[in-house]
Amino acid sequence: MDLEAIRKTYRRYAPRYDLYFGPMFQPGRRAVVQRMHCRPGDRILEVGVGTGLSLPLYPPGVRVVGIDISPEMLASARRRTARMQLGQVADLRVMDAESMEFDDDSFDKVVAMYVVSVAPQPARLVSEMHRVCKPGGELFIVNHFHSPNPIIGRVENWLAPLARLLGFHPDIRLDAFVREAGLEVIDTQSVNLFGYWKMLRALNTKDGHSATGLQAAG
Repeated sequence: MDLEAIRKTYRRYAPRYDLYFGPMFQPGRRAVVQRMHCRPGDRILEVGVGTGLSLPLYPPGVRVVGIDISPEMLASARRRTARMQLGQVADLRVMDAESMEFDDDSFDKVVAMYVVSVAPQPARLVSEMHRVCKPGGELFIVNHFHSPNPIIGRVENWLAPLARLLGFHPDIRLDAFVREAGLEVIDTQSVNLFGYWKMLRALNTKDGHSATGLQAAG
């Protein structure tokens, strides 16, 4: 996976992305925005905002900045924002999430929905999320991780060499990802159909490298 492969994949997906990935993934989007407990005045960064399917879910009073590597996907997000008059959306920018242009400590909360599997270097992505989030802020990640089910896991392993064609990595292992990304995970929650995807909520520690492992959601 590299940036050009990702751009090509999402250029292909963009016209029908909402049809393919809208209703199926929307429960996860809704769950993470609810779990964020957004407060008036919160400055929120959504990494990989795509066509903006999550943007109407944010409450009035927050300031949401969305970034995406795909100009075509972001064009759809801009049209959605204008059509629905989403005043909570402060800015939408084409940007590489592994090398963000924002200053340190710019956001109260940073969220990445269905992005980790697409990132060329997931740990680098999370490092940037740590950097631009204020100390004591929170990071939220929704993603599919390698299934513990032996049959599904074998299929994911078989698909792994096709990542460039598929546009995502199907075999990222949760424990390894948390360790390598230095995430201090506060809780986890299963979301979407059959709970096949996981939502992670993590505290942004000062150095961004103090993982304490996974705790079950209460």
